[in-house]
Amino acid sequence: MLQRALCGLILAVVLAPPRLHAQQTARPVLHGKHWVAITGKPLAATAGAMMFQKGGNAVDAACAMLAATSTMWDTLGWGGETQALIYDPRTRKVIGINALGVAPTGATVEFFQKKGMRYPPEYGPLAAVTPGTPGGLMVMLAEYGTLSLREVLGPALQMADEGYPMEAGGVRDIERHKEKLKQWRYSREVLLPHLGEAREGPQPGEVFVQKDLAATLKKLVEAEQQALAQGKDRKQAILAAYDRFYRGDIAQELVRGVQEEGGLITLEDLARWKVQLEEPVKTAYKGIEVYKLTSWVQGPVLLQALNILETQDLKAMGYNSARYIHTLYQAMNLAFADRDFYYGDPYFPPAEPLRGLLSKEYAKSRAKLINWEKNDPNVKPGDPYPFQGEKNPYLQLLQQWPPKPPAPEKPAAGSQQTSIEDFERTFYAGTTAIQAADEKGWVVSVTPSGGWIPAVIAGRTGVGLSQRMQSFVMDPAENPFNVLEPGKRPRATLTPSLALKNGKPFLSFSVQGGDSQEQNLLQFFLNVVEFGMTVQESAEAANITSFQMRNSFGDHTPKPGKLVLQEQVPPWVRSELKRMGYEMTFEARTSGPIQAIYFDHPHGTLWGGASNHGDDYGIAW
Repeated sequence: MLQRALCGLILAVVLAPPRLHAQQTARPVLHGKHWVAITGKPLAATAGAMMFQKGGNAVDAACAMLAATSTMWDTLGWGGETQALIYDPRTRKVIGINALGVAPTGATVEFFQKKGMRYPPEYGPLAAVTPGTPGGLMVMLAEYGTLSLREVLGPALQMADEGYPMEAGGVRDIERHKEKLKQWRYSREVLLPHLGEAREGPQPGEVFVQKDLAATLKKLVEAEQQALAQGKDRKQAILAAYDRFYRGDIAQELVRGVQEEGGLITLEDLARWKVQLEEPVKTAYKGIEVYKLTSWVQGPVLLQALNILETQDLKAMGYNSARYIHTLYQAMNLAFADRDFYYGDPYFPPAEPLRGLLSKEYAKSRAKLINWEKNDPNVKPGDPYPFQGEKNPYLQLLQQWPPKPPAPEKPAAGSQQTSIEDFERTFYAGTTAIQAADEKGWVVSVTPSGGWIPAVIAGRTGVGLSQRMQSFVMDPAENPFNVLEPGKRPRATLTPSLALKNGKPFLSFSVQGGDSQEQNLLQFFLNVVEFGMTVQESAEAANITSFQMRNSFGDHTPKPGKLVLQEQVPPWVRSELKRMGYEMTFEARTSGPIQAIYFDHPHGTLWGGASNHGDDYGIAW
């Protein structure tokens, strides 16, 4: 025991990071006095900066970046979903934006089971929930922005109408998935402009034009301007554009195009859907309030993990020591197991047991289950109901979880992975992220997604549809809260984050990457709070990734004990983790494309960070 304790102390000393300086990171910290705009592509960050230059606030900038990234397919389309947290300095409160689409009419368990599917498909018209991003953008702008829709859509409209130079990442995605894209008429016409040539998609740097999408965006601006001419105020005018998308001629063409490809979305589905303004959930970690969206995304996982880890002395373990990595992995296992059984759409009964799940006492009970000597491949969900004074209505399902999978059979077309590469691709399924803040105190964190390539484009709208239906389950034994029903939201992975300290904004942070998102964000937060890193150091720092939770995509398969580490992890850490039962793989960069803003209140400045993992980029002033 003494020898092990001494070894742990040496590891802590060796691995605890020295206090670094910004120039030692691959990218510099973004320092701003007036504003910061960060998102997944440099051109889109410029769109945000343009709104600030017009005198707009952080909400205006975030909406412009959302429009631009959707136009650039980074990795989302206009028919995807948007979820955001907004700090309103007038009320000093955090607001949640729920713009996740719902399963359309006809999307039932029986419908997909008759097609021989265990889950809804990954791709195609039957993978689509109703579009959420247009509504989310317009409601955010109407409620909390200051500029017009015409101004905010200006950069995206110019990019669609006049074209923009296609970046290498988008080109690769199109070329990789061109055989799927060829199946769908409007996707083929828009995304494969060189059919029959060696490269059928755009070339890197080629000016990529989307006339159908430009026409749709022009219709939205036209609706707003007509409403203003009729004497409507700014908010009413923006919502007139909203109505044109979900109830007018845009909706009619979108539904026609979807149904032409065999999809299920109806005019009634679009008309009934609406954006929800919500109160987010939160926890306190060592006096810092951390806010996340509620159970329709995986956000509460971060809060549960922080509650569990608050019982441990993480700093004493040493950054990325074997003990630290094991502790993170086990805490995440416990939190993700609860996600996999209890998270779902809170607008459908019964209510998810969030009060119990986020209880500090429940976290202490979960922490007691950690095996400090080895990984537990059989971690199960807990029972949070007693911690909110209730009886678990699904106790029998809980006791039998996880359900035994059926015997392997030939995968349904478009619905199952066929290789380790496919598994990891879906696990890390990317999107984009957006951070914006200004000197007046507005802060916005967004993680939009859906409609990534290969997407079905709905008719002449230019709108690429979501693929989020695949995140539903069809067997209540897997997760009774997330069973597919028409009108219901699938439990998504998307997870913006805001943290307040002493009642003031402290951090705004998010990341793309499917089931890895909450893992990356947890480590980012701890890097700042426990190990004193700057936002840029933390955004680039080596992270671990667990695959032990149930995949939210494809065939929902878990990989217990699978652990991805940064390749510079020292041999003695690898040896100790191998002894603990981990199956390790190594990558050069494991940070994930994290974005963040830190609020330096003593100096009245903003610090922006964007990791060097992808194309994420920021601008500050």
